Amino acid sequence: MTGASPRQGTTQAEQGTRPSSAAPRPSTTTCLDRISSRMTPAQKVGQLFVAGVRVRPGREGTMAESLGALGNHHVGSVILMGPNDAGASAIKAVTERVGLLGQTVGENRIAPLVSTDQEGGQVQPLRGPGFTDLPTALDQGSWSEQRLRRKAAEWAAELHGAGINLDLAPVADVVSSDMGRANGPIGRYDRQFGNTAETVSGHSAAFIKGFRQAGVLTTLKHFPGLGGVRGNTDTSPQVTDTVVGRDSRDLSVFREGIAAGARFVMVSLATYTRIDPAHQAVFSPDVIEGALRKDLGFDGVVISDDLGNAAAVQSMPPTRRALAFLRAGGDLVLTVNADHIPAMTSAVLNAEHDDPALRAHVEASLRRILAAKRAAGLVHCAD
Repeated sequence: MTGASPRQGTTQAEQGTRPSSAAPRPSTTTCLDRISSRMTPAQKVGQLFVAGVRVRPGREGTMAESLGALGNHHVGSVILMGPNDAGASAIKAVTERVGLLGQTVGENRIAPLVSTDQEGGQVQPLRGPGFTDLPTALDQGSWSEQRLRRKAAEWAAELHGAGINLDLAPVADVVSSDMGRANGPIGRYDRQFGNTAETVSGHSAAFIKGFRQAGVLTTLKHFPGLGGVRGNTDTSPQVTDTVVGRDSRDLSVFREGIAAGARFVMVSLATYTRIDPAHQAVFSPDVIEGALRKDLGFDGVVISDDLGNAAAVQSMPPTRRALAFLRAGGDLVLTVNADHIPAMTSAVLNAEHDDPALRAHVEASLRRILAAKRAAGLVHCAD
């Protein structure tokens, strides 16, 4: 989900990188292992999905029905889809209802991740009293990093107060000055912090640190970068990048963002011919396991761009999209179209029976997601 079609100081263990020495604290390991061991296969698989929930005034009944369906499939995360200008108090009422998706496992409680696309400019689905009207990322990039970090902490506090614990931001894509607004998904909407990797790195890190200060998780997107393409994967069936490779300077933005504390990285739906010409990034082990995990050392949560409504994935059945992403090394399947959830979760559950490798991957992904949730205070352990 590129978002381009406008829809209206920490420890290493708290970051997405692998710790360089000590293993996680015994209490954390014991807690997460205990929770995982007591979950049913359906509960485990449900934690690997993010479903879109429309938040529109006067549609509360529809939302309640949607949440009920998601609960039946143990979905562990949602993305609030706007536009909604009712303000923070109204969104808080929504997130309290979303909290009913939380699961009790033994004596432990797992609350849902509640996310949105609050970037700024044309990509700010939540507005109204209590939410600042955010400037575009291009405007944010003209500020000092210190100012952006301070303002980001204020914006994150607004989201946190409304019950949102994950922002699908910042955009880490580098759009060259030569490309500018010819870049359909990013440049056209001024979603980039700047035109060089140095500028985007510093401001992405400042954004992440400000959000972390307020207790809201962040997501670097769209790996390995949409700054060099013309088509928008939300609306174009085939988008290809012929420039970005595993040694590209633009990937340093993601490296710096991971070091700054981003626990989530979103993988794009474009194809990168210099990395894997045969697969879209979101379905590519070379991109996810190679460029992201091996080259950048990322051991946090890999989330997909939208596998529901995006034009770039419509040639593949929804069930295959979910399975292909997980088998490529992804952790968290995002679909803004919640109607796909029953088929997608069932497909993963059925495939696990005859696929030990997939079963092991589900366990590993579950662990990463639970660790991120615990960092956000969403896993309550009876230690």
